[in-house]
Amino acid sequence: MPHAIPARASGRPRWWTELPLIAVVYGLYSVGRLLVRGDISTAVDHGLAILRLEKSLHLNFEHPLNRLLTAHSSVGIPADFAYASLHYLVTPALLLWMYRRRATAYRAARTWLLTSTLIGLIGFTLLPTCPPRLLDAGHGFVDTMAQYSSYGWWGAEASAPRGLGGMTNQYAAMPSLHVGWALWCGVLLWRYGRHPLLRALGVLYPLTIVFVVMGTANHYFLDAVAGVAVMGAGALLTRPVMRAAATVSARLRAFVSRPGATVPATPSPIVSSGCETSAGERFPGRRTPSAHSSDAPEASGSPGRAASGDSAPAAAR
Repeated sequence: MPHAIPARASGRPRWWTELPLIAVVYGLYSVGRLLVRGDISTAVDHGLAILRLEKSLHLNFEHPLNRLLTAHSSVGIPADFAYASLHYLVTPALLLWMYRRRATAYRAARTWLLTSTLIGLIGFTLLPTCPPRLLDAGHGFVDTMAQYSSYGWWGAEASAPRGLGGMTNQYAAMPSLHVGWALWCGVLLWRYGRHPLLRALGVLYPLTIVFVVMGTANHYFLDAVAGVAVMGAGALLTRPVMRAAATVSARLRAFVSRPGATVPATPSPIVSSGCETSAGERFPGRRTPSAHSSDAPEASGSPGRAASGDSAPAAAR
């Protein structure tokens, strides 16, 4: 996973530059999911292929977990709430916590999350996948979100609020970014949490999300594995992406400042740019009134002698 980078390169960025960046990437992710819905029959084929592969490898954990949540509402309802909310609450909260409390590691953590999210979007594009809950009932899965929809704000279309199901792509199951983002949160809690409870949550939270996504029939086990792989790829790309971003930013600043760049004149270490002033002078060649009054005693020697010296020329005239 990405390590902290030097403080000068990783100091806390300004919040007014961070919010637009995160908003743009999340907007691309959300819009991209809608634009790559793909053919439903192809998504169903991919889902069935994953299910067959899991059965051949004896990795079919979804059926027993789904039956558990379907049979016991005391487990199923909290799992549905967790699926519909934690993904959108815990991740931003951890990002804000890193920004406020772990400034030197924030840039790497943010870049890791955003890079992995964009990789996940590529996965949705190349492999649209029907989740278990949308397969034919003959495959043995029950949509717990629909079963317990009367208890929450969601309807029969994943975790979207009622009436907004058209705003989500239900066939973006591979990879599971619910699991990927939960892993990101778990790593940060384990690594930067000082209290033992936070570190324990860092272990339990990703495992809980894996249980939830399979038990609610929203993801296959291999979707969860793919989500972990995506986060691993994002971690490996974090430093190269940060270096590339720094290079592009430096070049843009140089390009923007080049046309109107003016080189400020270097101030001279000599007063009045080379014109030396004598004591009592404010400007070269010009004496102040204080200079005349102070020089008079020095020229005549004493005030009395100055007065007699002035009267002699008057008498001569």
